[in-house]
Amino acid sequence: MASTLQPKQKELFGHPVGLYVLFFTEMWERFSYYGMRAILVLYLVAESTGDNEGLGWSNGEALALYGWYTMLVYVASIPGGWIADKFLGQKKSVLYGGLLLVAGHSILAVEQMWAFYTGLGLIIAGVGMLKPNISTMVGGLYKQGDIRRDKGFTIFYIGINIGAFLSSLIVGYVGEVYGWHYGFGLAGIGMALGLIQYLLGQKHLTHVGNYSGTSDNPEEIAAMKKPLTKIEKDRVVVLFISFLLVIVFWGAFEQAGGLMNIYASEKTDRMLMGWEVPASWFQSLNAMFIIILGTTVAGYWASRKLKGKVSTSLFKMIIGLIIMGTGFFFMTAAAAQFNSDGSSAMYWLVLAYLFHTVGELCLSPVALSYITKLAPLKYASLMMGIYFAMTGFGNKLAGLLGEASEDLGEYTIFTGIAVFCVIFGILVMLFRKKLEHLTHGAEDNERKMMEQEGYELADEKIN
Repeated sequence: MASTLQPKQKELFGHPVGLYVLFFTEMWERFSYYGMRAILVLYLVAESTGDNEGLGWSNGEALALYGWYTMLVYVASIPGGWIADKFLGQKKSVLYGGLLLVAGHSILAVEQMWAFYTGLGLIIAGVGMLKPNISTMVGGLYKQGDIRRDKGFTIFYIGINIGAFLSSLIVGYVGEVYGWHYGFGLAGIGMALGLIQYLLGQKHLTHVGNYSGTSDNPEEIAAMKKPLTKIEKDRVVVLFISFLLVIVFWGAFEQAGGLMNIYASEKTDRMLMGWEVPASWFQSLNAMFIIILGTTVAGYWASRKLKGKVSTSLFKMIIGLIIMGTGFFFMTAAAAQFNSDGSSAMYWLVLAYLFHTVGELCLSPVALSYITKLAPLKYASLMMGIYFAMTGFGNKLAGLLGEASEDLGEYTIFTGIAVFCVIFGILVMLFRKKLEHLTHGAEDNERKMMEQEGYELADEKIN
């Protein structure tokens, strides 16, 4: 939760300059993470002999490791958030997390199994320290009721996906063509650039992310000492219920790095004008669509809010889950085509990623913003850590579903995911108003705040 006593900040394009420091830090962190993720499963299943040797694992073994790894990466956000709240503050935690990530990705470049597992372990610890705390710092740039906060998180989210887009193309290509370990090493270079940029931008982050135990802000000192109020407890309950949406969403969405990645490699006709598109490149579609559509989707929701239409965070998250789930029907069509013809067209993957992206834009940046609105100040980083842990459980669920496809088949898995997501979203929608009542008006003053402060964002003038 942001302080109501935020000092005046230097702004750029209507937002605090600190937002763009965090934007580029996270961009390079995601470049390293998604670059490695784009080739991890492909490296595991690649033959252990040949010009570009992999480990020669089965699809099931690779997806199992992928599920555990991606789960632990995000579950580590709980101790990462706790450490920030209790000892270091968010700013220092991001720094230490970045150092761990540089070390982890660099060690992966060594062609030894001890280096492989050590590198994964350091990346898990690094993401756990960096991920929840940098997101909490974004929320800390805006005071309570500032309508720009959702838009700020969307801008931040675009930074994430610029990094993901570039990494899938660059790291993916280097890994598949020149060598898997060259790709892993390139990911480490990207994280090093992000860390340097973060250190150079500290002057724009002087008032945010500091350890609250040494704060001179009377409001923060009081909030850290008092027990939770009834309103704060109700809001925490809403957050935990909303996390169920998060688990289901990422359990489906994260088929991208696992089952859909293998499907693109093994069962998709990737020939385009006589050239075979690298399987890892399909990982860039999601990021590309986010870059193109991010501000449009944020502007659409801002326009609804200004018109007095339903645009609460919980409503957006539910709609996002339903839209994302609908995208899996395209993968159902792809699987049906493969079962009939022996291969499936690339456009099914493109359409699926398009729907997944629109759903993600409605849920993920909104959920980050929602946490900073509802979480008690003294548990701000911890609650963000729990959110990312739920993302991690979703990733593990994705791995389990991917493993199940070996017995049930892709058609059954893709169809089942689509149907479940849509039905689950509809069920939560039935209880939406009751849940929003428990937030005690946390979002009610956003439009009034915008009018008082005179903010006029271009995206909010969409008809």
